[in-house]
Amino acid sequence: MAKRHKHWIDADTRAKDVSGKIYIVTGANSGVGLETTRQLVTQGGHVVMACRRPEAGEDVAKSFAGLKGSYEVIRCDLGDLQTVRDFVATFKERHDRLDGLMCNAGAVIMGSEAQYTKDGLELTMAASFDGHFLLTELLLDTLKASAPSRIGILSSVVHAGSPKNRPALNFDDLDWKSRDYSAFAAYAEAKVANVLYAMELDERLKGTGVTTASIHPGWARSNFGSGGPLWMRAVMALARPLTRSMSDSNEESAQTSLHVLLSDDAPNHSGAYFSQSSVLYRDKECRNGGWPLKSPNPNATDMSLAKKLVEVGRTRVGL
Repeated sequence: MAKRHKHWIDADTRAKDVSGKIYIVTGANSGVGLETTRQLVTQGGHVVMACRRPEAGEDVAKSFAGLKGSYEVIRCDLGDLQTVRDFVATFKERHDRLDGLMCNAGAVIMGSEAQYTKDGLELTMAASFDGHFLLTELLLDTLKASAPSRIGILSSVVHAGSPKNRPALNFDDLDWKSRDYSAFAAYAEAKVANVLYAMELDERLKGTGVTTASIHPGWARSNFGSGGPLWMRAVMALARPLTRSMSDSNEESAQTSLHVLLSDDAPNHSGAYFSQSSVLYRDKECRNGGWPLKSPNPNATDMSLAKKLVEVGRTRVGL
């Protein structure tokens, strides 16, 4: 297998002093979110760690001792829309600016049955799209008042599918009430939604100084599968040594998020899709990634679909 080219933020970006700037990172207590947070704090930023389990966030944040910046942890469960609203209310009580929002968290459901949130939303779509949609929409006024500011939304290589099978949003059944449930397809559709949302936000926010991006972080060696059944945890443990050369450390996977939040170049490509290299692309020309990279999935680049998603999203979250 040919050696992969992995993308890293450049020296100037890594050396930036972001003291006085405020960032929100969802899912900041582990994996890519934790490493994104760590680098922002290293460079002097103040990071609000939006975590479903605040105690986990407080525990890992002990490792930031001695770094230049600062942090705070506020509970935010993307699968519970009221906690998203509560998070925003708390954030706005404490802060009057927001320089960067990284919608990093998500959920992967293992099994053949759909799971639903207390709001009646399919959990994968809720945690990856709906919760972040509500969070972002409620913070847009603060982001605009703080411009120039940035929004990053994690998608996945999975959104691209293959030349013979491109995932698409099923607007008639986003919550898998009438379709036979497929965990993989649900995940792919949620990630298509995130690419579309970043694109729609860019068009809506033109002239405001707020720029957007969707992101494939890479094949991260995170805690994927750790919450699944015993068989899944066993498979992931056995596969880890075999996939190490093809996957990325959490630090490597955080590079694209950091590029979007910190680099001078990312705002020049607002609304675009940014990708770490990945052997998982079925389209060979995409495997080296790109900052930015054109999505090969036409269902993720159609502005009419993006605008429809936002209209539907408002109803789903009660805006």
